[in-house]
Amino acid sequence: MLVFDWNEPGRDERFELQLQRLKMLVADMEAVQQRRMQKALPEEAPILEQWAPTCRPAPCLTGLSTGHPRLVGKDRSIITSDLQLVSSDQTWARTTSRWYRLGTQRRMEKTLRSLN
Repeated sequence: MLVFDWNEPGRDERFELQLQRLKMLVADMEAVQQRRMQKALPEEAPILEQWAPTCRPAPCLTGLSTGHPRLVGKDRSIITSDLQLVSSDQTWARTTSRWYRLGTQRRMEKTLRSLN
């Protein structure tokens, strides 16, 4: 959630950042709808291994990220921003902020057993 000033909405850096993220998300959604996105998926997209869907209050993914531009490291445990799109073959996901290449999905049986 952003708080903004009606008189100066463009002066808040967080407002501008979120606006740009949402514009890029809409452009990607339109490209998917028009069947232009598959050939243009970013090769530098981070890989998310051992991923699983989860909710913060909104759906997102959790997993081990490699190649993330801001969360640097190999197999770094992360929770993504809000999940917006998932390819039907579950190899790509688009969150509010970026595309992810999806690797292996975490087996939920293991996760549930490990909690007991």
